[in-house]
Amino acid sequence: MKSIEDGVSVAESWLDLHEELFNFPPHPEHGRFHSPYAYRGMDSASFDLSTSLMRIENTGMESHLLRNFKKFARASLKDERNDWELLAVAQHHGLPTRMLDWSFSPYVALHFATSDLTRYHEDGAVWCLDTDQVHAHLPSALRHRLADDDLLVFTVELLDELFQDMSDFEQLKGDDDFVICLDPPSIDERIVNQYAMFTIMSNRDRGLDDWLKQYPGLYKKIIIPAELKLEVRDKLDQANVNERIIYPGLQGISAWLKRHCTNTRLMR
Repeated sequence: MKSIEDGVSVAESWLDLHEELFNFPPHPEHGRFHSPYAYRGMDSASFDLSTSLMRIENTGMESHLLRNFKKFARASLKDERNDWELLAVAQHHGLPTRMLDWSFSPYVALHFATSDLTRYHEDGAVWCLDTDQVHAHLPSALRHRLADDDLLVFTVELLDELFQDMSDFEQLKGDDDFVICLDPPSIDERIVNQYAMFTIMSNRDRGLDDWLKQYPGLYKKIIIPAELKLEVRDKLDQANVNERIIYPGLQGISAWLKRHCTNTRLMR
C-alpha cells in the first residue's frame, strides 16, 4: 500500500487492497474481529463526499422536498410521524437529502467503486469511516444516550425520541458540527443486502469530507488505480458480489447481464 498523504493511500494489488480494508485489530473486550468501519465506494477517486442535497445547489429546499415526499409516500412509511424514517426512505429512493450512503461491507463498497464500466479509465476509491470515532465527537447528551442504549449506531426510533424534527436536531449543534451514523430501517431487500448505513451531518451545507479534515484519524481513503479495477471487478463477480445481490429482482439481473456482456476493452 503506497501512502500519498495523511489518510490517503493507493492499493497496488488485490491482496494489498484486502490487507488495508480488513486492517483492524480484535475487539479488546470480546476478541472478535468486528470492524469499526463503514465503507463508501466511488467509481471516481476525484469525487468528494457532498450529499445529493448539496449537489442540487439549493439546500434551502430540504424541508420542502421532505414535506412533499411525505405527501405522496404515506403508504410506504411505517410511521409517518417519524421524520427520521421519512428521511431514510427518501434517501433510499433517490430524493436529494443531507444523508450519504455507506455499507458495513467492504465488498459492497468495492462493487460500487467498480460497477460503472464507463469510468474504468479513472481511479476509483473506497472511503473507510470509523463510526466509533465519529460518535466520539458527538455532543455529550447524544454520546451518552448511545452508550446507555448499548448501540453502535443510531436508529430512527432513538432519533425520534431525541428530536422532534430536523430543526430541533440542527439547534443542538451550536458552534460545532457533528455527524450521526444511522442504521436505517429494513425498508426492502435492497437495503438489507447492501448492509446499509447512512451518515447525517448536523450542517446541511457542509460536506462530510470537509468535516473530516478536522479529524484525520477518523477515516481512510483507499484509491483503486484504473489498471486494477478490472481485476477487482472480476474477483467480486466470482465471489457473487454483483448487481444480482445488490439489487434483488429483475432490475439487478438486467444490470448484471448488461455489465457482464459489455466488452470492457472498449471502456478503457
